[in-house]
Amino acid sequence: MATIPSQRHLFDIPSDLTYFNCSYNAPLLKKAGDALVEGALSKCHPWERKPNDFFEDAEAFRTAASKAFGVSADNFAVTPSASYGSSTAARILEKHLSDQDEIIVLDEAFPSNYLPWQRLGQETGAKFVVLPTPEDFGWTQAVLDRITPRTKLVAIPNCHWTNGALLDLDKIAEAARSVGSYFILEVTQSLGAKPIDIAYLKPDFLISAGYKWLLSPYGLSLFYADPKWHDARPLEETWLSRADAEVFENLVQYNDQYQVGARRFEMGQKNIPSILPGGVVALEQIADWGVANIAETLEGINDSIATILEPFGFVPVPKEVRSPNILGAGLEGGIPETLLPSLAERNVYLSRRGSSLRFAPYLHVTEDDLDRLSETLKSVFH
Repeated sequence: MATIPSQRHLFDIPSDLTYFNCSYNAPLLKKAGDALVEGALSKCHPWERKPNDFFEDAEAFRTAASKAFGVSADNFAVTPSASYGSSTAARILEKHLSDQDEIIVLDEAFPSNYLPWQRLGQETGAKFVVLPTPEDFGWTQAVLDRITPRTKLVAIPNCHWTNGALLDLDKIAEAARSVGSYFILEVTQSLGAKPIDIAYLKPDFLISAGYKWLLSPYGLSLFYADPKWHDARPLEETWLSRADAEVFENLVQYNDQYQVGARRFEMGQKNIPSILPGGVVALEQIADWGVANIAETLEGINDSIATILEPFGFVPVPKEVRSPNILGAGLEGGIPETLLPSLAERNVYLSRRGSSLRFAPYLHVTEDDLDRLSETLKSVFH
């Protein structure tokens, strides 16, 4: 692993602005923005668009995901959102759960990793178990303690979206498999910023929105399906996912066969020229940087932020249980309602989620950004 020097030159971020809010919405690479504009303008000349153009960008996105995350491109599908992916998985699993089973999710989980599983419980009669927030950020032990022979589905993130508190996926995956439970990862807040060994963990499904740590445009997400599910029923019956779909003149000869791998789970109009080219650029750049190197760099930045925060009374999530890319910090008496607006007035941007101030920097951060944060906090608190 290696620390990556600031990549601010690749982003369109003013020098006097400090952005620590990638868990909310990551900035696009300038090169990705250019690709989006070019893709959008291609619609001005529809006569130049050939049948293969309806497929090639999606294949490039899939290939880039394979390079970045180390599993076959055939296991990835292009989806519009994390909730689409979760709903696809829930639809597949409906006939595999009963009222004798239990579904485990986390307290204050992001809605797209809560609502589809809640609905799955309602449809199947399975008990919907919401684990309460542990006081010591010990989510891993909380999950392990609740897994029983009745557990049929564990749907978790790699880290909690509100504060970056980490879960040990290796231990939880092993425990889930030991009782025959399905294992689903919603990793919107970590995929691309923290290494995840998908091949080792073997989740049934893995889901990630693209507009955060995948640096992709809004409306583009990634869905992974283990090969054992590649024959399952998709959420949507789009013609683009059927075999021989590229032969437009034969589309009225309806094909009962799907394209290979996870492509059957893709959305209709998947090859959107105004979106996908930007995602391809982003994933190729992430692969070039290396996820492990990204994680090491972000961890160093967040360590520096934690040091800056402590003199002001903030209590960060302990280093040993926090994700490298997200730093949550609480304050005795709670976060003042005026804090975020005061920071924004001084061009310092971050989020509050629940009781935590949430920092989510990226590779654009410089020493000037850290100095600006320190000086701004001094002006706000003194």
